[in-house]
Amino acid sequence: MERLDERPFPPGEYDVVVVGSGPGGLQTAYSLARTGIPRCAVISRDSAPGGMFRRFPVYQRLISWTKPDAPFERGTREYEWYDHNSLVGEERAHQALVPEFMDRAFDVPARHEMEAALVEFATRGGVRVRHGCEWLSTRRDDAGFVLETSDGEYRCRVCVFAIGVTEPWVAPIPGLEAAPHYVAANAPERYQGKSVFIVGKRNSGFELAQGLLPWARRIVLGSPRPVDTSMLAFSPLSIRYLSPYTEHIRGGTGSYVVDAAIERVERHADGYRIHASGTTWEGELELESDEVIAATGFRAPVRDLPSVGVAMVNDGRMPAQTPYWESISVPGIYFAGNVTQASPGLRKHGATSSSGSVNGYRYNARVLAQHIAEKHFGIRLERRPLEVDEVVPYLLGELAHAPELWTQKGYLVRMVGVDGADGFRNEGIVPLADFVDREGGDACAVAVEYDADGTIIPVVYLRQGGRLVEHPLPRHPLHSFGTDEHRQQVAACLAPLLCRKATASRV
Repeated sequence: MERLDERPFPPGEYDVVVVGSGPGGLQTAYSLARTGIPRCAVISRDSAPGGMFRRFPVYQRLISWTKPDAPFERGTREYEWYDHNSLVGEERAHQALVPEFMDRAFDVPARHEMEAALVEFATRGGVRVRHGCEWLSTRRDDAGFVLETSDGEYRCRVCVFAIGVTEPWVAPIPGLEAAPHYVAANAPERYQGKSVFIVGKRNSGFELAQGLLPWARRIVLGSPRPVDTSMLAFSPLSIRYLSPYTEHIRGGTGSYVVDAAIERVERHADGYRIHASGTTWEGELELESDEVIAATGFRAPVRDLPSVGVAMVNDGRMPAQTPYWESISVPGIYFAGNVTQASPGLRKHGATSSSGSVNGYRYNARVLAQHIAEKHFGIRLERRPLEVDEVVPYLLGELAHAPELWTQKGYLVRMVGVDGADGFRNEGIVPLADFVDREGGDACAVAVEYDADGTIIPVVYLRQGGRLVEHPLPRHPLHSFGTDEHRQQVAACLAPLLCRKATASRV
């Protein structure tokens, strides 16, 4: 087996070039290698696998959980739902690696445990990467793209940028540029006895506040929008970072969460003065603080991609993408990893995808690899045929246990298509937005989604004769969707398709 310190993929011509060796890049490279595309190169400026987990989270403990012992055995497909941090492989030795490194002090791994698991995945899965090769610029040519790197030029038909959303972004607040960003925060003990104002109330802001609770004298988190606890039902992330918020609700603890627009930050000899105005309350706020930290988020390090035509969204922080994570404006440029969160999906009832986290984008990467193989190289992966009487049990099984559907609720679906006169064929996991919008033959799909009340429900989609019908199925208190009632309703929903095929097969 090739050692990780060796440097494959010298500059030259390739079919696909993947940029990045974080979890998104590793999963994409692993999946591409199994499609049959002959020449796939992976390059990374880092010295070893790990990507963002070589640096973040700054206070070391992840927010996504892994359950080392679960109702299903490690390495099974069903176990993946209980392990939100491991990458997914095709062999048992490549599966469920994060729990092998956890000390179980928490149900969420430490940063170094996650990094070690990613290195192990690359080693066991044979993911070859040319480390120490930094992507510098991009241009188009007649054959596709040319990536200029610190090692030379890479030419390819398709490129996949698994570059993360890791470049600090500072909100345009006067004076805030004088304060350190999240990425430059000191160790927690350096804030002992100090008052700290954190600008921002998203994951990174609450991570900092959680880490500072045992040290800081006073902590204030401020941003215009209130904390929306109702969204916790839609989130795959642990809520342990919300301890500062619960302390604020109780009152009198020195932890405050303020809904306020930060108007300016003034630096003076003894610290900072923050000027803000209420958003959910009326009034002005002037606050003295020893330290200010800007937890205002990140942007994707896209370098010169906008200059070659890549459209951007979210204040220019992320590239705009199709449901298959392709640039909406430059065909052939794809994205992987947590930047795929910029592909919004249908957002039914306001629910978003889990594409910003490993547990979601690991499945995106597998779908992406298959899509690239078929669309750009004509490599159609084998689709298993299904008999008429297999369709309902198969889809019920997917609703019960498919980790792709349970993790990427309302974003990914299992699709079954009508296969001529021979019956049905499993068309794999596809984005819901693609299934809904695509033109084509008769087909059906199942998804796990949220209803308007935030309750998890199964949904059946039927496309027949160019008409699409959506069938929400009954909820269940234990999320058991294999009951007789569900079986009967799935069969009833699909009856127009199944009955027609059954009749045709007897003729």
